[in-house]
Amino acid sequence: MTLKLTILGSGTSTGVPVLGCHCDVCSSSEPRNNRTRCSVLLEWAGHKVLIDTATDFRQQALREGIEQIDSVLYTHAHADHVHGIDDLRTFTLRTGNAIPVYAARDVLDRIQVLFSYAFSEAEVSGYRPRLQVNEVTGTFDLLGQKVTPIPLAHGSGESLGYRVGNLAYVVDCSAIPESSWTLLEGLEVLVIDALRFREHNAHFSINEAIDVARKLRVQKTLLTHLTHDVDYARHSTGLPEGVEFAYDGQTVTLPLSGL
Repeated sequence: MTLKLTILGSGTSTGVPVLGCHCDVCSSSEPRNNRTRCSVLLEWAGHKVLIDTATDFRQQALREGIEQIDSVLYTHAHADHVHGIDDLRTFTLRTGNAIPVYAARDVLDRIQVLFSYAFSEAEVSGYRPRLQVNEVTGTFDLLGQKVTPIPLAHGSGESLGYRVGNLAYVVDCSAIPESSWTLLEGLEVLVIDALRFREHNAHFSINEAIDVARKLRVQKTLLTHLTHDVDYARHSTGLPEGVEFAYDGQTVTLPLSGL
């Protein structure tokens, strides 16, 4: 069995190009400098699991030909990671089944307030997503695989990364708590927040993310959640071996064992 990762979006909350910006990256013809908001799709054994419903989810799903979503994992409740939630409705309409969503309790509470219509159990007319709430309190089984949540610090707040097999997705974080490091041991692929070259109070910088990858001795690291400070072609030459800038549409496949 294999696990396939697709980078749906590799950009920060503004996306790239940034509205109204005419810098070299925003004006670039290099397709890997065109970054929609941050999200990934995981696939195994015919199942498709989305991590976050980014603002640009509809565009991403059309680009990648996604016609099925079996579950959604949420990292946190910031707008760029949840505001594509309404576009799940086409998937629930097709199957007639609610899509299970997984998140920490505070994230579930937030999105249930923001998008209350999507969680209503009442039989009402209208065209809306139907979502089934599942609180993440620790490792859980999902579609034949073990999913391990990774608690992270995101500025003054918190977010969750997720590990499936030997792949971990760690975004919107500025620090990894001591208790979370053991959850990241033995990784083959790490996708990690690396906002820009300069430091930021709520995100890893590129150098900080590289330091995490070195500490974990990861074979392949993809730097994501990138701003328009990053020019893919120009800055890729300065990255260490095994570290790359993620780009929209990028895929990675690795072996995966069952539960």
